[in-house]
Amino acid sequence: MALQTAPGRTATPAVTRSVPQPTWRGRLFRFETRAAPYLYVSPFFLLFFAFGLFPLVWTAWISFNEFTLGSPMTFVGLDNYRWLFSSPEFYNSLWRTITIGILSTVPQLLLALGLAHLLNYQMVVRNFFRISMLMPYATSVAASTLVFAQLFGRDAGFVNWVLSWFGVDAVDWRNGDLTAQIAIAVIVTWRWTGYNALIYLAGMQSIPRDLYEAAAIDGASKWQQFRHVTLPGLRPTILFTVVVSTIGATQLFGEPLLFGNGQANGGAMNQYQTLGLFMYQQGWEYFNLGRAATVAWVTFVLVVALVLLNTGIARWRTREGKAAR
Repeated sequence: MALQTAPGRTATPAVTRSVPQPTWRGRLFRFETRAAPYLYVSPFFLLFFAFGLFPLVWTAWISFNEFTLGSPMTFVGLDNYRWLFSSPEFYNSLWRTITIGILSTVPQLLLALGLAHLLNYQMVVRNFFRISMLMPYATSVAASTLVFAQLFGRDAGFVNWVLSWFGVDAVDWRNGDLTAQIAIAVIVTWRWTGYNALIYLAGMQSIPRDLYEAAAIDGASKWQQFRHVTLPGLRPTILFTVVVSTIGATQLFGEPLLFGNGQANGGAMNQYQTLGLFMYQQGWEYFNLGRAATVAWVTFVLVVALVLLNTGIARWRTREGKAAR
């Protein structure tokens, strides 16, 4: 039957299209498309929640309790934090952590930068030197610390033997204040310099060679190329190594513990007791896990503050550099 719409015209009947019903394969494909990204990243987040976030939250809860091994927890509020910020031992360990961190981080990064600059040149057996840089990093903390403890021995140590050539009396490295910190800083520097050098080397090789060629055409010396081409190009890499080294210095534990023959007091005068050793002493020598958790949380906040400070300084220097151009 024809439909009447307008005079002289006949409307065609409406064509109804049937929508195909999705098959189970189509539903499965759409589900896989939507769920696959979440499934791929879920192992990381599961591990992070289990071994990162949960211990962090649980440690925060313990820090508000008096908790010793073998006894129930008792909520004490901020008492552990009041004890910590009135404890001279805490400020001593904080100061030792800062001094050892400076003594180890600054020479370490400067040496790494120089070594990376040398390795960036074409030289014979360059790959051998690059691989050799990782050898200290591959050495365990225990092995390297025990060897350096022998080298820094007072009576038969190699370092005192070398100093005796120049008429210097034997130095009691372990029992001295600054000398013990220098010895630990040398161990840390030896282990991490090669690792940072390879990071710097990778950053240097990402800098376009055209910049060096243009600088050479303009008459720039090697030192000027290093200052005005290499260092600006390495700025993000340097920031990364500074942040990582700062975090590592804040968590320094194994080297001072083994250098002191396994004692957590950091020497007879606590001259090299870091925050890590102080936390270990509270938790596993005095068995006061509530106070140890408090030290851990304050250390965590300190690390976050230092990272934010480093990042802020780096961004400020970047803005200053762009404004000066």
